[in-house]
Amino acid sequence: MLKPRPVANSLSEMVELVLPNDANPLGVLLGGRLMHWIDLAGGLAGHRHSRNHVVTASTDHLDFVHPVHVGEFVVLKSSVNRAFRTSMEVGIKVWVENYITGERHHVSSAYLTFVAVDGRGGTLPVPPVVPETAEEIRRFEDAARRRELRQIEAKRKRSV
Repeated sequence: MLKPRPVANSLSEMVELVLPNDANPLGVLLGGRLMHWIDLAGGLAGHRHSRNHVVTASTDHLDFVHPVHVGEFVVLKSSVNRAFRTSMEVGIKVWVENYITGERHHVSSAYLTFVAVDGRGGTLPVPPVVPETAEEIRRFEDAARRRELRQIEAKRKRSV
């Protein structure tokens, strides 16, 4: 069995400056670009926890709750909520920050599942997660319930 690791070991933060190439003709960040950054931020946390290559297995529901404009910062924070045998649920929270005023607004939150893999794409075991704070414990417990729902949905899709 692999040595358990605290959630804090996986904490990651990315900051991106939104440039015109990242935006639509109205100067608002493209949803697909934000999804790409969410995937990268999640992968950082998964890599830090597993100390292996990771690949994205699934993305849960994603809402865009606040617009992001050209010239603003996008701040993405991620950490592993829970590890299973070879997979990990990673939570990512996204804010927009006006770097002149420092004002921040929540933009989006997402849960992604990553799988640790070797150089040939075979799965690898990941260490258990040790939640230490009340918030980490809540996310750890919630991750188990979300996993059950994902498994039910995957089974339903296979039977269609």
